[in-house]
Amino acid sequence: MSSKRITELVAQNYVYASVLHYFGIEFYNYSEQTLAQVCKEKGLDITKVIAKLEDAVEERKDPGVVKLPLDLIIEYLKHMHYVFVKQRLPYIANLIDNLKPSHTLHHRVAKDLKIVLPLFVEDFILHIYEEEDEVFSYINFLAKALKFECNYAQLYYTLEKKSIKDFATQHHDHDDEMKGIRKITGNYTLQDSSDQHMCVLYAELKAFEKELIMHASVEDEILLPKALELENEVRKMFARKALLN
Repeated sequence: MSSKRITELVAQNYVYASVLHYFGIEFYNYSEQTLAQVCKEKGLDITKVIAKLEDAVEERKDPGVVKLPLDLIIEYLKHMHYVFVKQRLPYIANLIDNLKPSHTLHHRVAKDLKIVLPLFVEDFILHIYEEEDEVFSYINFLAKALKFECNYAQLYYTLEKKSIKDFATQHHDHDDEMKGIRKITGNYTLQDSSDQHMCVLYAELKAFEKELIMHASVEDEILLPKALELENEVRKMFARKALLN
């Protein structure tokens, strides 16, 4: 990899562009320099950069959390929230902010994305905060209740006000969050693929949507069903306790 030009590396795999960004190398500013030249210029350990490049593709694969307990699934989801908000979206925003479309066909797309992305990010962050403050907190509360680590009056009122089924319904209302961006980009399809910057941006948007779909499937197909089982156990336990009293 060391002897390849940055533009060649990025063409080989668009994910490499995000890794280079992590090291402070904006691919569009160093396109004709080799990786070795850029690393020397920036004082970077090239072996560490190459190792990170080689690991990059693996990091975006299915996490395999099916067999994890609820608390670890929640921690995984919270970690991915952090990755989305602190890494993926800032990088995509950087790509959009630095767009210099070489083709008039891309000009309108670039202009629209610069308007739409901040709105998307604002809604997305709000959704994440609501999810962590409401859903994750409720599930953790249920886990404590099953271990008799909560006040039963509080448990009664909480079970009256909240339910996993309600959370599941609300979660489905947030599906397809990237519909607007997908429409602007024509399903991430470029009619002219000669602009590498646009190719990287579209690849990142498409990859991000794929990660969101995977993330949502973990919530819908693993977290919420497990949480529903937990909730049912707690309700049964509470009913038994009420009969004894």
